[in-house]
Amino acid sequence: MTEPWSYRQQSEHRPRREGLEMALTNRNPNPSAVFHSDHGVQFTSWTFTNRVKAAGLMPLPGTVGDGYDNAMMESFWSKMQTEFLDRRKWKTRTELANEIFQYLEIFHNRQRRHSKLGYLTPVEYERLHELQQPV
Repeated sequence: MTEPWSYRQQSEHRPRREGLEMALTNRNPNPSAVFHSDHGVQFTSWTFTNRVKAAGLMPLPGTVGDGYDNAMMESFWSKMQTEFLDRRKWKTRTELANEIFQYLEIFHNRQRRHSKLGYLTPVEYERLHELQQPV
């Protein structure tokens, strides 16, 4: 499953829940898929963890202090910072939110090829993986 995301000005639990719901609706992950996260309070709350489990996903918070445990996500955020966020300023938060959508949903997931995925896009990789699953 690709990176669930949601944007809000305030740091609160709701954006993480909205991002999870968006991912569940748009990506329809297989039951028992792993939901990897860090130990942030927004991911370890009782409500959020129960929603992850209710969706049939297995929550897997990373290991505290392990830089390798979350290396793929750290790499993602680094690329997003250098390729997208550092390149310009936005006039409004709405404009930024729309541009984040374009970057993630169009460029990152559907156009950008990833070496770790055999130079496929995440969407292509998921489709290929789904085709290889026994029915």
